[in-house]
Amino acid sequence: MSVVSPRDPVADLRRIAFLLERANEATYRVKAFRSAAATVAALPAEELAERVAAGTLAELAGVGDVTARCITESLAGEEPVYLRRLEATEGADLQGAAAELRAALRGDCHVHSDWSDGGSPIEEMALAAVELGHEYMVLTDHSPRLTVARGLTPARLRRQLDHVEQLNAALPDGFRVLTGIEVDILADGSLDQEDELLERLDIVVGSVHSNLRDEAPRMTRRMLAAITNPHLDILGHLTGRKVPAAGTGDKGHRAGRTRPPSDFDVEKVLAACVEHGKAVEINCRPDRLDPPKRILRPAVEAGCLFSIDTDAHAPGQLDWLGNGCERAAMCAVPPERVVNTWAADELLAWAASHK
Repeated sequence: MSVVSPRDPVADLRRIAFLLERANEATYRVKAFRSAAATVAALPAEELAERVAAGTLAELAGVGDVTARCITESLAGEEPVYLRRLEATEGADLQGAAAELRAALRGDCHVHSDWSDGGSPIEEMALAAVELGHEYMVLTDHSPRLTVARGLTPARLRRQLDHVEQLNAALPDGFRVLTGIEVDILADGSLDQEDELLERLDIVVGSVHSNLRDEAPRMTRRMLAAITNPHLDILGHLTGRKVPAAGTGDKGHRAGRTRPPSDFDVEKVLAACVEHGKAVEINCRPDRLDPPKRILRPAVEAGCLFSIDTDAHAPGQLDWLGNGCERAAMCAVPPERVVNTWAADELLAWAASHK
């Protein structure tokens, strides 16, 4: 008679949380599974087994009826039903050129942590990126004037740089967190952080977050000023649009809220990106999918560089890269012009070349 080996309930709970994040489900659902995983991880194995036998798991802080059932099934050697259903409804795999492009991506250049408006520590985001096979992750928390997103003051950004240096020494070989920021492009086109700090960062993503309904001439001048700034590397979510997305998403990115794209001279902005060697971001968030294909196609024809980024605010969202790869493949984006198909050293050399 064969003996069924128990599964790892912590790994199963974290996998469920990851898949819920990837599906853009409600934050409270994700937190329920992450909280349960943390509780189980801190519990002695003997007590865990006793509680399973007695049916008292749900009496623990952070464990509810659903997560208790998952833990019980996992320890019995069964894939939890909740996890099995999620795995079965993941959706179709990428095909053809989109799959090849996804396989070529070495990292993600737009990622947030709980230092600003993300929901997870830098360490957790980094380890999720490692599990996805990435070689690097650019940490791009927000800049000071975006107070609603807890943007980093210069002092907090300096502390973060020290923290990342220590973290990199402890991460698995072959992976590193690159320093960065998603800096606000202000009304006059200047960047919302001290030049000395921008100079220190590996990658700078610049995005417009305010006055998105400015008239086209003003918005064009604003974007052109940012593009010509030597510190900017990637122009983030180009049009600022919001589109309907499934699920309720994470804090500050609620699905169902729509916003039309900003109005600007697309031809001038794309030409400036080419002239100054800056990349146009292909934002993978289901509620952004920015730029629209009607702008992405001319960007390819203009000769732009691109960066396919998740704009992730939680670990599971790091697996949204496929959204951008599908759009890039539809618009015939050449993989060699996608900067995060490059090795980290090549990416850093490119960023340094226009500073």
